[in-house]
Amino acid sequence: MLRIKAFQGLRPDPARVAEVACVPYDVVNREESAALAQGKPDSLLHVDRAEIGLPPDTDPYSSAVYQKALENFLALQQRGALVRESEPCLYLYQQRMGAHVQTGLAAVCHIDDYDNDIIKKHEKTRRDKEDDRTRLIDTLSADTGPVFLTYRDSTAIDTLVTEAAATAPLYDFTAPDGIQHTVWRIATGDAFVKAFASVPVSYVADGHHRTASAARVGRERRSANPSHTGNEEYNWFLAVLFPASQLQILPYNRVVKDLNGRSKEQFLTELSQAFTLQPQSTARPEHPGQIRMYLDGQWYGLSWQHAPDADPISQLDVSALQDRVLAPLLGIDDPRTSKRVDFIGGIRGTDELVRLVDSGKAGVAFSMFPTTVDQLMAIADANQIMPPKSTWFEPKLRSGLFIHTF
Repeated sequence: MLRIKAFQGLRPDPARVAEVACVPYDVVNREESAALAQGKPDSLLHVDRAEIGLPPDTDPYSSAVYQKALENFLALQQRGALVRESEPCLYLYQQRMGAHVQTGLAAVCHIDDYDNDIIKKHEKTRRDKEDDRTRLIDTLSADTGPVFLTYRDSTAIDTLVTEAAATAPLYDFTAPDGIQHTVWRIATGDAFVKAFASVPVSYVADGHHRTASAARVGRERRSANPSHTGNEEYNWFLAVLFPASQLQILPYNRVVKDLNGRSKEQFLTELSQAFTLQPQSTARPEHPGQIRMYLDGQWYGLSWQHAPDADPISQLDVSALQDRVLAPLLGIDDPRTSKRVDFIGGIRGTDELVRLVDSGKAGVAFSMFPTTVDQLMAIADANQIMPPKSTWFEPKLRSGLFIHTF
């Protein structure tokens, strides 16, 4: 069973919530973080990306960065931008992006459920990124950004969500990117705790590094505490749990810098041996088993049939692209480390692919059909690992709306 519980954490003063809440640390670089936080001293980016307050040549993994993060975190509390809850509670968190609406429950989940695959993973973590978040969480004794979890829909949970959302919200604001964020405070969360105990498993949709880091800090705190009982707050980490049917996955497109020494004609000839290849007037694939490619001012369609007995990984379109094009033709054996391939989140649209190729910054671009939630779950259930950059969830969860401390 999945364990959740209420927590007595920190949250923004309602008058300052729009300034405190920020985009996740890992969707912006240093320059973008600095720009977003400029003139906003209460932005949590001063904690999650504390290097923006230090000289530009500062190593982002240096001790000075983590100390600056702690200093800024304490300052937010001292000046009342972040306030301590009076009692343990849960939160309902709704996001509206155009016509898309998703509503999840913010709670803390147990690290043992993560270690025992009750909370399932589908991605590998990079050691440097995991080390960074581990050190930040440990320095702050806090989870500042929630992990994005999903679960198969539950009528009982849906009913509780509908009832909670009928009350007056704690926060309701629209961020600069046009996404509306609404939060309800749930003081008595026993019904939710009981309902989630009937959920057999959940899945990390987004935030594998945050989850791995929180679990690692919890294990380290256990080892260092001779009086460990299992009831300590470091055994829990912050998450928002959404029903699978509400999730929106956008494509994760690819651009490659060059054709690996091939002419356009050579490349097209070799592609035609691996796919059904046809010129197209549209930039977006219509269904799985299709890829659109932009090359020299022209869109092409690449289509193929999966083997009937293909495993869940092989059925992914990103796997077909990697196995049939990127590795054998373009020489990109490991997309995690290659400098010749770049990944473009679907939120930027296909115009960005055209721009990169037409400007000469890329030689060829690939527009992908989004990975589905069912595919994600099938891969996690099979204890397999997705290829890198297979999913782009949108909208992203704001950090700082609720913070778990221990």
